[in-house]
Amino acid sequence: MLELILKFLAAYLLGGVMGGDVMRRLAGGADLRGSGSGNVGATNALRTRGAKFALGVLAIDIGKGVLAALVLPLIPLPGADPALSPAIPYACGLGAALGHCYPVFQNFKGGKGVATLAGVFGALLPAALPWLILAFALVVMLSGYVSLASIAGGTAALLYVSCFGSGFWSLAGGFTAAMLALILFKHRENIGRLFAGTESRFEKARVLGKLFDRAPRA
Repeated sequence: MLELILKFLAAYLLGGVMGGDVMRRLAGGADLRGSGSGNVGATNALRTRGAKFALGVLAIDIGKGVLAALVLPLIPLPGADPALSPAIPYACGLGAALGHCYPVFQNFKGGKGVATLAGVFGALLPAALPWLILAFALVVMLSGYVSLASIAGGTAALLYVSCFGSGFWSLAGGFTAAMLALILFKHRENIGRLFAGTESRFEKARVLGKLFDRAPRA
C-alpha cells in the first residue's frame, strides 16, 4: 500500500508540471491564465499563442501522462506488494490527471486534464486510444466545440473498454468511468454554456460542419 501511495503522490506532482507554464518559460510571453479562456491547456494556447506554442503545450501534457502511467510504476521500492501491482499504473494515471487539474503549486487551479488523460490512455489502454481520438476529432470537426469533443472522446473510451475490452466492472473499466466523470466535472461550466448556446466555438476546426452548412437542401 505504501508503494501505491508514494507513486500516486509522485504522479500527482508530475501532473502538476503544466505544459503551458513550461512553454511560457521557454518561449516567453504572458501567462495563459490571463488571456483567452484563462485555461493553461493546448486549446487556449492555440487560440492565443499559435500552433507551435500549442503543440509544445500538448506534447508536454500528453508526455507526463505517458510517463506517469508507464515509468513511475516500474521504479522499484522496498516493501512492494505484488497483489497491488496491477492497480499501480492506474493509480499513477489518476494521480497525473488530478495533478494537472488541481496542481498544488498553482493554488489547485489547473487545466481540464484531457491531454494528460490521452497520454494515460495511450499508455494503459492503447486499443481504446484510436476510438477516443476518432470521436474527439469527428465531434470537433462537426461542431467546433472542443468541450463536447472531449466528453465524446471519454465516452468512446469507456464504451470501447466496456464492450470490447475487459468490461465495465474491470479495473480498466472503473478507471475509464472515473476519468469520464472527471472530464464531465471539469467541463460542467462548458456543458451549461452548451445548453445555453453560449459556448465558444473553434470555427477553424469545424471543417465538416461548414461542409454540411454549404450542402444544398432539398
